[in-house]
Amino acid sequence: MNLADDKTVVREYFNSTGFDRWQRIYGDGKVNKVQLDIRIGHQQTVDKVIEWLQADGNLRGLSICDAGCGVGSLSIPLAEAGAIVCASDISEKMVAEAYDRATSVPGKFYNVSFAARDLEGLTGNFHTVICLDVLIHYPQSKAAEMIAHLSSIAQSRLILSFAPKTLALTALKKVGELFPGPSKTTRAYQHRESDIVKILENNGFVVNRTAMTSTRFYYSRLLEAVRK
Repeated sequence: MNLADDKTVVREYFNSTGFDRWQRIYGDGKVNKVQLDIRIGHQQTVDKVIEWLQADGNLRGLSICDAGCGVGSLSIPLAEAGAIVCASDISEKMVAEAYDRATSVPGKFYNVSFAARDLEGLTGNFHTVICLDVLIHYPQSKAAEMIAHLSSIAQSRLILSFAPKTLALTALKKVGELFPGPSKTTRAYQHRESDIVKILENNGFVVNRTAMTSTRFYYSRLLEAVRK
């Protein structure tokens, strides 16, 4: 399976059944227990990123690229806090939903723009580039080129999250694969943290802060890397 094929699978999934599923998870409506657990875990990751950025004391006016913005769970609060946000996602339906959420309050304007674009299509230069819960859709063999491209548009900082590859999580993933169904997501790839750190170092970044979100069904390792 090559990168183009993986991208096609991801795009088609999040423009169809995947959109309906994840739009509910990332919203505030009624969901089942598993979806609620994932919602809580994802929000904890978003909250940690916002906490890091606010702690630096320079969020207002900061240029940020939110690569893989989904429905705007991170982009909108960052823009509300005064950041200048360029948000993108491979799914046109996700981007449309994010735009609707950002403009849902009449007369309230956030400094955020949205575009339907994959990671390799991103251009420009940003102080901070953030990519949450995207690498899980792509194999380790493709992680290097995807992170390299994100590094090329990040002037000072790159924040990534990924599903860590551990024996326990690998076993849990295999158990989940025994129960396929219509609500299954795309392929779920785990990544070794040492590999991700090495890729970052090869692109001129060093890890500055780390965090881990663990709920029953959501596992995400968060790395903040800054230019050397």
